[in-house]
Amino acid sequence: MAIASPSAGWWKEPIHKVELIWIIVAFLWGIAMFFMMIYWHGVGSQNLSNEAYRTTPADFAAKVDKMTEAYTVRQEGAFPVVRPPPGSDVYMMGRVYMWWPMLELVKGETYRLHLSSIDLQHGFSLQPVNINLQVHPGYEMVVTMTPNQTGQFGIVCNEYCGFGHHTMTGRIYVVDNK
Repeated sequence: MAIASPSAGWWKEPIHKVELIWIIVAFLWGIAMFFMMIYWHGVGSQNLSNEAYRTTPADFAAKVDKMTEAYTVRQEGAFPVVRPPPGSDVYMMGRVYMWWPMLELVKGETYRLHLSSIDLQHGFSLQPVNINLQVHPGYEMVVTMTPNQTGQFGIVCNEYCGFGHHTMTGRIYVVDNK
C-alpha cells in the first residue's frame, strides 16, 4: 500500500532520452549474456560430460559391491582400493560419512565414473581439480573422465549431511600404466 496514490496518467508521461538509452543498453546486455551462456555451455571446456539415471540405493550398492569384489588390489585400513580396467564403468557411492571405495585409475585412460548416494544428499568435490557435483539418493550421476595427471586426489563432501559431515572424505589415485 502506497502512502500517496500516483498521479493520474503517470504511465503516459514521456520517457527521458537518458533513461531510454539505459533501458535499451540493459536489455541488449541481457540478451547478449543469455546467448553467451548457451554458446559457452557448448564451446567451453569447463563443462563435465555427464548423464543422470534413476536407480535405487540397493541396486547401486550392488553394482559398487560387485566392482569392489572383482577389482580390489589392496586395503588401506578398512577401505578397499579398487583398480578397474581402463575404459570400464567405475562405481563410487556416498554414504554417511564416507565415499566408498577408493579408486586407482590409470593416467590417460577413459572411465565412466558412476556416483550415487544410498542415504542422503551429498556433495562430490574432487580436489585439487575442483570438480563439484551434487549426488542424490535415487539418481546415478555418470561422468566420463580421462585423468591427465598422476597423484592422489581427495574427495570431500561439500553438502552438509549431518554431524560427521566434516569427516566424509574419499580418495582417487591416478597412476602411470604399469
